[in-house]
Amino acid sequence: MVSINVSAAGKPISLARGLPMVVELSGKQLEDATIADVKSAIAEKYPRFYLERQKITLKDSKNVLADDITLKVAGVAEGGELSVKDLGPQVSWKTVFLVEYAGPLFIHPVIYYFPKLFYGGPVQHSMLQRYVLAFVMLHFAKRELETLFVHRFSHATMPFTNIFKNSAHYHIGSGLALAYSIYSPVYGAASPYIRGTVRNDPLYIQAGAAIWLFSEISNLITHIKLRALRPAGSRKRAIPRGYGFNLVSFPNYFFEFLGWLVIAALTGSYAAWIFLVISTYQMYVWAIKKHRGYRKEFGSDYPRDRKAMFPFLA
Repeated sequence: MVSINVSAAGKPISLARGLPMVVELSGKQLEDATIADVKSAIAEKYPRFYLERQKITLKDSKNVLADDITLKVAGVAEGGELSVKDLGPQVSWKTVFLVEYAGPLFIHPVIYYFPKLFYGGPVQHSMLQRYVLAFVMLHFAKRELETLFVHRFSHATMPFTNIFKNSAHYHIGSGLALAYSIYSPVYGAASPYIRGTVRNDPLYIQAGAAIWLFSEISNLITHIKLRALRPAGSRKRAIPRGYGFNLVSFPNYFFEFLGWLVIAALTGSYAAWIFLVISTYQMYVWAIKKHRGYRKEFGSDYPRDRKAMFPFLA
């Protein structure tokens, strides 16, 4: 049996007012007792202080101890002390993804099919508007299905307040702003911005649709490849290879960028370009951070000429 002292890091935790406490792990030794075991023991005594809310560190340390680390590896001795912090209410990553992608799926058809509510009158929709509606609906339907059946998340939850921040990006950027701009009379069939221009040329629109379809299928392929690298229930990481990965570490981000670039280029909408710039910047920040993580973790085994997100560039 292993005994560990657990105390609150900083101010008292309202959900666990009985801290400090002694955690006794029956049938465990320092070599096989994990941080997850400690969290489970805390949650058993304080059910409202569930595992995902707990941040475990060594005493007087700010470095988080992963759930799968054993007490021996963490440097905890028999009778040693750990600190726990309340991370606040949590929500699953899957729930956040489903909510944020649902916004555009609701907003776009409402604005498209009920123009009187938003523009004061009917809109004779152009071919371009019909294609953009199809692009957006198929893209976010794909996102929802990937969330349910493809993605494996390295972390189970995130702070509950993140659901509002993450949803705002999609509900406002690719939802309300994009839909209100593109389904307006400016892009209607009778508009001088559309009539007699390349934006009403079926060949131009269908060429864009072909590139968009390529980017969506490619994005799906890379997500499936990433899923295959991580067995269910594990945090195992491996060097991704194959489709797109031989050029960049995160081709899924590149193909996402390409799909939205098509919509921005076809429409010329300020809303589309602004969303493209913001989302591309965020994806590039993520790509650089994760790319450096790959290089640090795999060292000389990681391909030296592989870029982060944009082939041959960066």
